[in-house]
Amino acid sequence: MTTAPNDGSATPRRPAGPAASPATALLDGAGDVIGWSRAAEALLGYPEGEILDRPADALLAGGDRVPRPERGDWSGIARVRHRAGHDLRLGLRVCAMGGAAGREHWLMTMFDLGEAVLPGVNRSLLDGLLAHLPIGMAVMDTELRYTWVNDALVRASGVSDRLGRTLGAVFPSEQAAAGEVAMRRVLETGTPCIDYEYRGPILSDPSGEHMYAASFFRLEDEDNRPTGLCYLVLDVTERWRRHHRELMLGRARACGKQLDPVRAAQELAEICVPDFADLVSVELADAVIEGGEIPAVSGSEPVRLRRAAHLAAGEACVSFPGSANGAVEYGPCSRAARCLTDGEGTLGAPADVHPDAGAAGADADGRESAGAADEDADGPEPAGPVDEDAYHPPITVPLCAGAASLGLVTFRRRRDRDPFTPEDLAFAEEFAVHGSAALAAAHRFAQERRISLSLQRSLLPGRLGGDEAAEIAWRYFPASQEAGVGGDWVDVIPLSGARVALVVGDVVGHGVGAAAAMGRLRAAVHTLAAMDLPPDELLAHLDDFVTRIRAEQSCGTDGAGLMGTLGASCMYAVYDPVDRTCTLARAAHPAPVIVRPDGTAFVPDLPAGSPLGIGSVPFEAVEMDCPDGSLVAFFTDGLVEDRHKDMEEGVARLCALLGDPGAPLERLCDDAVDALLSRPLHDDAALLLARTTSFPDSDVAVWEIPGDPAAVREARALANRQLDAWGLDDLRFATELIVSELVTNAIRYGTAPIRLRLIRHHVLTCEVLDGSSTSPRLRHARTTDEGGRGLFLVAQASRRWGYRYTGSGKSIWVEQELP
Repeated sequence: MTTAPNDGSATPRRPAGPAASPATALLDGAGDVIGWSRAAEALLGYPEGEILDRPADALLAGGDRVPRPERGDWSGIARVRHRAGHDLRLGLRVCAMGGAAGREHWLMTMFDLGEAVLPGVNRSLLDGLLAHLPIGMAVMDTELRYTWVNDALVRASGVSDRLGRTLGAVFPSEQAAAGEVAMRRVLETGTPCIDYEYRGPILSDPSGEHMYAASFFRLEDEDNRPTGLCYLVLDVTERWRRHHRELMLGRARACGKQLDPVRAAQELAEICVPDFADLVSVELADAVIEGGEIPAVSGSEPVRLRRAAHLAAGEACVSFPGSANGAVEYGPCSRAARCLTDGEGTLGAPADVHPDAGAAGADADGRESAGAADEDADGPEPAGPVDEDAYHPPITVPLCAGAASLGLVTFRRRRDRDPFTPEDLAFAEEFAVHGSAALAAAHRFAQERRISLSLQRSLLPGRLGGDEAAEIAWRYFPASQEAGVGGDWVDVIPLSGARVALVVGDVVGHGVGAAAAMGRLRAAVHTLAAMDLPPDELLAHLDDFVTRIRAEQSCGTDGAGLMGTLGASCMYAVYDPVDRTCTLARAAHPAPVIVRPDGTAFVPDLPAGSPLGIGSVPFEAVEMDCPDGSLVAFFTDGLVEDRHKDMEEGVARLCALLGDPGAPLERLCDDAVDALLSRPLHDDAALLLARTTSFPDSDVAVWEIPGDPAAVREARALANRQLDAWGLDDLRFATELIVSELVTNAIRYGTAPIRLRLIRHHVLTCEVLDGSSTSPRLRHARTTDEGGRGLFLVAQASRRWGYRYTGSGKSIWVEQELP
């Protein structure tokens, strides 16, 4: 539709009287006139018989066409042909009409532009047609003063005295200021502003809150100069409420990203306050918070929950997950218990008081706070019973994940707001469904984390100590901080003869799978260490173990589990505080850093070996002197290697950090970790520091024993004299028995040289070494046997006993508890 050109020529007009009423015509789908009003006949001069079934386009001058919008309406100014032959300049409005079959009709309204509240705005049209529309409308001049309002706008706002007043004189200053900015922008630019949303009251509901959408249009004269503003207002409260609640549901689905049940509960409360409720309480089962198994809810037993979130409008969200103050208990017949049992929410049901709750400790929901019974309990002050008189009846909905009842959420509104409706209950139940999904995910993570940490605690040593052989300190950092577990491990294993085994290993991968593989390897190392194998032989057996495990898994249906042990590395060292030597062997693991007592740090040259499970390269052990006070640092590659530094650089920095061998080990551990570990970790990291100590000569006695059976008596005498010197007379009888049996067996079945050694430390160790590799065997002698009872008696008289092979033969050792 084109606007008639402003050429200054006079345009004949119909007299003002008949033009007072709008003229209307009804068009069919083809654009033909099928309805014609008397006002249209009076305006254009065409009787009904001449115009019906003719194209409406024939009425327009200049060959223009009548716009037919697919939806909504179109309005503008057009030149319309009068039956007498002259053109009229009329306002034209075309509205789409139709029902389920589609919009196939249009209503065309024509009106004279002679009467106007502003230039170009016809008052007759406004008063006769638009005043009673259900859509709020107003016309304002360029100073944003009201010049016309319709009934719908008055009803919506409750303000009838607007004419001649500005927007700021009618509405609060903040709301008016924002609206005036948008209106002046439309006046200046001519660009309409569509769906400008604002909140406000309504006359029929002064306490309620409604949302409105306004659209502003600039009014212009024939020269396109602004003459004022027209705006339309729609009450979009329901649309806004639906949209806002969809946003709340979306936020509920997205909450809990930290995978913490308590934090997820707090986020749910924060979503609802104050838009949906003025007070929200989220109460969860202890198992949800702690990651345990969620018990089933029985209708015959009280329901015990813990307040995980409590938020009132204008206050900070609080929780009591670790405090007795947060514990609440509902009676078996309470609304809360029925809510959890039935899995359905309740609205405004009568409150059921806990049958066992005292008047001071129970609130109107039948809930008893543990904090009421124990005022001195640690933790924050409890939120306390709710003042029911200040709130409308609440909504209580269950939080469920399948058949598991996670807890409850209660919504309350103050008396100065609308009470909850059944529609609000339906929304609260839908909100609880999405919130339950977030809580269930957080609970699953908490459960998995608890299991992982339990697994890690069971796999890693609780305390590492080298007894008298070494001072120990260690640190462990898994790369997967969420799971809390990894594949690295360190260990210190006491051995016979006061020796100690120092172990560090690294399983490829992170998380629970790597931790499970590490646990298997650690257990295997302990088993092999109990056999007193040399380091190289122990690694060979460990390599066979990994190869067997891989073969078993290759026959399975999945590749999970311990397949991560492929490529696992390990360092195994044995320190002997009597000989002051350390024997080391490694399976593709980084060599340790050794710091001499004078502060000299170096990395020993050890054969690298192959990763466990490869089996292609034999392992070699190296024995080296380790003076008293030496510091040995075992570590995994995650400590010294990352994306920003290679291993050589990291090892060099570690050497520099450990240059003070006399510094406290705990401080050295912290310094190394702070300097070498970057965050976030990309690999598990472990560090084991051992400062060696040796036994004084006064605590070790060694004698050479001739290969003569008569020497057994002398061996007993030597042992007794040493026990007297140590003040261990209480061990004389058992020691004589042990020395007699071990020396006799060495003389009878072994080969020279034979040595007897006594070591006093946290136990008394008696060792007999000989050059034979024949292993002793404990057996139960028959009644008629004349011998074979010696080792059995030794086992009964000692704490433990065993044997190990040495480079020149074997050693049979026996340990006795000190008095």
